[in-house]
Amino acid sequence: MSNNLLIGITQKGTIHTDADPPISTDEMFRRVKESGAYDYMDKTPPEAEVGDYAKAAEKYDLPVLAGGWFYTLGRDEALLEKNLQIAQTLGSKVHNTQIMAAGADGHAVTNERVLEAYLRAYDFGMKLGVTPCFEVHVNMWSEDFRRVNEVAKMVTQRGVPFNMTLDHSHVIFKIDNPEEWDVFAVEDAQERARYSIRQAVESGELILDPFKPNNVCSQWIEANYPRHMHARAAVPAGPKNKWARHEDGRMGRGIQYPFIEPQPGQWHTEWDESRLEPWKEVVRQALQHHATHDESNLHQVSTEFIPNPDYGGGAKYSILENSIACARWIRQTWQQIQSRAA
Repeated sequence: MSNNLLIGITQKGTIHTDADPPISTDEMFRRVKESGAYDYMDKTPPEAEVGDYAKAAEKYDLPVLAGGWFYTLGRDEALLEKNLQIAQTLGSKVHNTQIMAAGADGHAVTNERVLEAYLRAYDFGMKLGVTPCFEVHVNMWSEDFRRVNEVAKMVTQRGVPFNMTLDHSHVIFKIDNPEEWDVFAVEDAQERARYSIRQAVESGELILDPFKPNNVCSQWIEANYPRHMHARAAVPAGPKNKWARHEDGRMGRGIQYPFIEPQPGQWHTEWDESRLEPWKEVVRQALQHHATHDESNLHQVSTEFIPNPDYGGGAKYSILENSIACARWIRQTWQQIQSRAA
């Protein structure tokens, strides 16, 4: 098989820690280029910064092939279209599309509303040559992972391909994590209960462990839904990020685990490399599928280690160094899988 795979990095992955001063767009591109680990940048910049990104992309021969943003239905439809136009201007191939769990009216968005948003974004994006990829992500409609298959079926029944961003860190950290099974980001308690995955996990209807048959990530991969991937290391029952809190005082949810061993004092929890295996297994499954299926929908993977509270906020380890190490592991794993598939 000769399927290609490009590896990129999201903009927030280019810093060391969130305590460091901001860096310029040029410095960001320079760091990524000098690492030798990446093929592209992943960012939808504000409109005022598009020129800076285009200039740096040309200077460092590092195209901006992906970007993304988050959207509230009933409010941000025009913003999504504007960002797809920015993506076209920069030459991006995909736009990671995060649809918030609650719409502008405060209620959980239904599958029908997600379907409508998907079809509208798909039609608009295809005219521009940019593929909207709806992401599996906490605080979004897709945090009830069952809904991804439900919406995908509704889309494909209309003769349209379903393209998703697979960020499996959001699945992995919920393994063996009962507190997280009931989380769904809407205010109404009945709506929140409706989208709880607790019963589905406890009954075996929804399988999170990638080493078990018919797990949810392998379902998505085998259905050929992932067009784009975000690679952020996470572990089952990810330890809460006690070094960062939200404005309301909540501790970070723990959806990021260092890929390389932190130095003493750089992290709040004892590091165990073996705990990364479930996360790595999903990457292997996705790359194996890509290597052995000529019709594979996957084209690129972006590392996405970030300093937000639920992730690596407050950490003293270098986000950039973890990003680079992860990218090198993905490329090495891809080369090994390609060799076996040849």
